[in-house]
Amino acid sequence: MQNKSHSQAKQQKLPNQRWLIYPQQPETTQQLATSLEILPLIAQTLINRDISTMEKAQAFLDPDSITLPSPIQEFHDLDISLNLLQTTISQKQKIAICGDYDADGMTSTALLLRSLKHLGAKVDYAIPSRMQEGYGINERIVEEFHQEGVSLILTVDNGIAAYQPIAIARQFGLNVIITDHHDIPPNLPPANAILNPKLISENSPYRGVAGVGVAYILAVSLAQRLGKLQGLIKPLLELFTLGTIADLAPLTGVNRRWVKRGLQLLPHSQLAGVKALIQVSDVKAQEQGNLKQTNNQKSLKPDDIGFRLGPRINAVGRIADPQIVIELLTTDDKEVAETRAKQCQDINQRRQELCLEIEEEAIAWCEKSQINLHQERVLVVVQPGWHHGVIGIVASRLVERYGVPVFIGSYQEEENTVRGSARGIPEFHVFEALQFCDDLLGKYGGHKAAGGFSLPGENLDKFASRLSEFAHQCLEIHHLKPLISIDAEADFLELNFDLFRQIDLLHPCGIENKSPIFWTGNVRVIQQRIVGKGHIRLTLVKGEQEIQAIAWRWGDYFPLPTLVDIAYQLRKNTWNYQTNIELELVGLRLSREIYLQQDSSIQPEKVDFYYGDRLYTCSLYQIGNIKELRIRNSRGEVLAIQQGNKFGLLGKSRNNAQEVDVSQPRFFHLIKAAMNALNLN
Repeated sequence: MQNKSHSQAKQQKLPNQRWLIYPQQPETTQQLATSLEILPLIAQTLINRDISTMEKAQAFLDPDSITLPSPIQEFHDLDISLNLLQTTISQKQKIAICGDYDADGMTSTALLLRSLKHLGAKVDYAIPSRMQEGYGINERIVEEFHQEGVSLILTVDNGIAAYQPIAIARQFGLNVIITDHHDIPPNLPPANAILNPKLISENSPYRGVAGVGVAYILAVSLAQRLGKLQGLIKPLLELFTLGTIADLAPLTGVNRRWVKRGLQLLPHSQLAGVKALIQVSDVKAQEQGNLKQTNNQKSLKPDDIGFRLGPRINAVGRIADPQIVIELLTTDDKEVAETRAKQCQDINQRRQELCLEIEEEAIAWCEKSQINLHQERVLVVVQPGWHHGVIGIVASRLVERYGVPVFIGSYQEEENTVRGSARGIPEFHVFEALQFCDDLLGKYGGHKAAGGFSLPGENLDKFASRLSEFAHQCLEIHHLKPLISIDAEADFLELNFDLFRQIDLLHPCGIENKSPIFWTGNVRVIQQRIVGKGHIRLTLVKGEQEIQAIAWRWGDYFPLPTLVDIAYQLRKNTWNYQTNIELELVGLRLSREIYLQQDSSIQPEKVDFYYGDRLYTCSLYQIGNIKELRIRNSRGEVLAIQQGNKFGLLGKSRNNAQEVDVSQPRFFHLIKAAMNALNLN
């Protein structure tokens, strides 16, 4: 009966993933754990992040202990920018901010509006229309600023690629300061000053700041120069934290230092809009421990912003008027704040519905077209009528599902144009891919992980072909599965509140500082059911230990097999006034223990054979209804191939085996020789 269930499970659909388990370093792990008085699982996680010495660990766990260089030393145009702003403010001339319609751009705009008004500036702002104009400052905005008598334009989260609009502004006699964090184009715009972390040293702690980080540095530096910093730092730090996490900026360097402070400020925010947004989002602050696990204080988690506050801000910029968010984050009126926060809530609900509709249509198109992703190595999907404001979110979900870079677009029939968004995988650089297609595109921009673009409809087929050509230069077949990076193997006995509290030491976690992921093998699924919109709620058992788990958006894989290896993060769940530790599944595969459960009365025949003057041993195993050929070399490495599969496993252990394409000549001919030895041909 057991074998039957396993063979059936093997036929069903499972998450399409590749697991990378970090090599364990038990001696270094134990030394670090003892020195820092932390659990070995936490010490191993630090080592995986290249934090293997006491000095590095102390700096990581206590980022405030690091002495930061002056921003003026790092950003060469910062002093020029401060002089321009100081002169413009003292002469009571107009300053205009050109922002962006994503969370980073809107929080940056609100941050500079707040700070410049605090410093006595005459300041206003404009944000281009996502639907009519697309990303970045444009000639229309420049001309309007000129007509309104603006003296200085300040871009935030955009402008680095806007050569022509900036050139026109300079021809009009306007001063321009660009603050941006996107990748640097071949020709820089002729601005008076450019502040972009991509232009500073790669080793600088400021290197990873998002647009809101550049705005924060500029605002604080200006307030310091004018002697008006008092009362400004806390609200600006809150806005910095919202924008940094929502924009998926790396939580390293100054981002880690400032976000950690901001997360502690947000539960006690004095900003009317932030308080209202936290209330409608139903976010609850949690205790945050320090290294010695004493003096706990309330703090938000990055996930509170990434999954609750950020989406409600982003949704407005995607499908509504960004002015709603700007008013939310700049008002001091409680009633206005509550009204705008409720609007954000309603708009986000509509955004969720649109995303679901488009995602279902995109998946249906992919399944119907039967596109060969191993051959194309990139997914390009374009349909008329899709809302351009939300297709970027759908692109991310398609990357999760198919494991390839995704370029998704909405076809505008009346203009015969495609406007799209792109999301990548670790081995694929989105902005470089768009540059590779430069002659086919209209406007485009972005960075390694994501981008936006437009192109004439007649160029779509060439665009897809060119992207495939680029993908073949950087992607191998084994890259075309979502990568799950796993920190260490854990026993269910170790999954307790002590471990959960110590994980807090690693926070804030996010991009480039992921929450630790552990794995446990040979776990039994004893209960499972669908909850909500396609999630799976599970009860898992290993040995005598039972634990609850949730698998978000895994409804397509229901029911899961009964014996599995799982990869997961820890989460705290409170229900009926009881708080427990449970697992959030991020990875799953059939248990490797299945392959050891052979009928002991039927031992497979082992045959020695020579291939290329080397000795091999081969055998054929029956696993339920599945036949598996195993070939072992003299070094103890095993190649395992299941009947009908194009891919096999190669390694000394299944836990860390590499997936290989057995149709490659070096494997194909070896397999033929083994089958001849077993008289299977």
